[in-house]
Amino acid sequence: MQWYLKVLRQYADFTGRARRTEFWMFVLVNVLISIVLGLIDYAIFGYNSGRGGPLGLLYSLAVLLPSIAVSARRLHDIGRSGWWQLVAIIPIIGWIFVIVWYATPDRAEPNRWGQNPKAESGADSPVIY
Repeated sequence: MQWYLKVLRQYADFTGRARRTEFWMFVLVNVLISIVLGLIDYAIFGYNSGRGGPLGLLYSLAVLLPSIAVSARRLHDIGRSGWWQLVAIIPIIGWIFVIVWYATPDRAEPNRWGQNPKAESGADSPVIY
């Protein structure tokens, strides 16, 4: 949940880099919230998932900008511009490219978007039990 809240705190921050964990945890929580809201929409308003209910639509609108921002920061982490998200407009092939880029390991060295966030958080340091 901390990763989800971190993305929401950086609501429209298109600068810097985002780790894979930050991106994928945001996606996971986003999907779970969307499913719950879809069920509530169906139970209260009778909307099925194909039409979209008011709660789901409001939530989608609320997280649109943070979703684009964290996607751009994730692409920055692998050394690509955030504009590469537009490749997803290409049906199927574009989606595959973007998903592969989102899953690609980060670049350990600093790039034009900043230091490696994993190194900044100390995540590379060994864990001693």
